[in-house]
Amino acid sequence: MTATDLPPSLIATLPGHFYTDPEIFRREQERLFESMWFCAVRGSDLDKPGAFRTVRVGRESVIVTRNRAGELRAFLNICRHRGARLCTEESGAVRRALQCPYHAWTYDLDGKLIAAPNLVKMPDIDRTSYGLVTVRLREWLGYAWVCLADEPPSFEETVIGAAVERLGDTASIDRYGTEGLALGRRIRYEVKANWKLIVENFMECYHCATIHPELTHVLPEFARGYAAQYYVGHGAEFAKEVKGFTVDGSGGFARLPEVAEEQDRRYYAITVKPTVFINLVPDHVILHRMFPLAEDRTVVECDWLYAPEVVASGADVSKSVELFHRVNVQDFDACERTQPAMASRAYRAGGVLVPAEHHIGIFHAWLTEKLGGTGA
Repeated sequence: MTATDLPPSLIATLPGHFYTDPEIFRREQERLFESMWFCAVRGSDLDKPGAFRTVRVGRESVIVTRNRAGELRAFLNICRHRGARLCTEESGAVRRALQCPYHAWTYDLDGKLIAAPNLVKMPDIDRTSYGLVTVRLREWLGYAWVCLADEPPSFEETVIGAAVERLGDTASIDRYGTEGLALGRRIRYEVKANWKLIVENFMECYHCATIHPELTHVLPEFARGYAAQYYVGHGAEFAKEVKGFTVDGSGGFARLPEVAEEQDRRYYAITVKPTVFINLVPDHVILHRMFPLAEDRTVVECDWLYAPEVVASGADVSKSVELFHRVNVQDFDACERTQPAMASRAYRAGGVLVPAEHHIGIFHAWLTEKLGGTGA
C-alpha cells in the first residue's frame, strides 16, 4: 500500500531507512547539527574563567569556555599546528590558557595563539590568524547555543521563534526566568535509538495512556491522547486533586515569581528543532538536550531547574525529578524497542500516523526538505 492509498485518517511516516542509514545520518550531521543552532552547555556549568566543556556537535568537537572577562567563548577543539585535539576530557578547568598536549602550542581563552616552542623565531606568524577556529555562540535561557555554519541562520527566527510558534509570544517563556534558575539535578541517558524517534515520541501523546501512568495522573488530558503541542498557547491542566508537578501529585515549590496566573497549574512543551525540548511548569523548568552520536545512538542530557533559593536551601527535589525521570525512562525504552524494527522489511515503506499524530508529518516534511528532498 502506498501513501496515496491510505485512508484519510492515516498519513505515512518516513521510511525505515531514515532511522538506520549511516549516509542519511551523515547528511543530518552536515545539514542540521552542523548548520543550525545547537544547545551545547548551561552557562552556570562554566563558573569561572578557564572552566571548559567539550561538546559533540555533528562530527565536530567544540570547546565552550569562559574567558578572563567572564564571557563565554566557543572554538573547534583542534590545534592549528598539526590538528591534535586540545581537550580530551569532557570538562575541566585551566588556569590561563589552553595548551595542546602534542607540541605545546598555547592559546589564550579568546583563542589567540600566545606561545609555542621557538615561536619567537617565527615573527612572520600572525598569532590571531593561527589562533583557534571560533564557533558562533549565543546565550538564551541560561544556555550557550553554538552554530558551526559560516553564516548561521537567524537565532531569533529558528530558536526563539520556536517558543513564539508554540506559546504565541516571547513573554510567555520569559516569565519563567530560566536564565536565572539553578540546576537542581542533571541526568544523562544513553539511548540506543535514532534521535528522530525521540523527537517524534516527545511530540505526541497517543502513547501516554499506555506507558505513562504517573504523567497521566498529573495531566489527565494526556490519557486522551492530546499532544501538549497541538495548538498555539495550549498548556495541559493539572488534575483537580493534584497539588504539584510531582511523581505522586503532592505539592512542589512556590510558583516562579513572574509566571502569570493563567500559566499556573499548567504544563507547556516546546520543541526547538533539531535537538532540544523545553518543559515549563509553575515551579521549575525541565530542559532536554540531545547529542546524536550515530544513526542508532543518542545521548540525552536532562536538566531540572529551580529557583536559586530552592537549590541553595537543600530542599528535596526528588519527587519532581522522579516524575519526569520516569517519563524519560518510559519514553527511551519505547524508542529502543522501536529502533530494531526500523531495519525490518515490514517497515521498509514506513508506518502510519493517526490523526492525533498528524503534526509529526510536519516535522517529517521539514526534515526531508532540509535533507534535499523525499528521496534522501
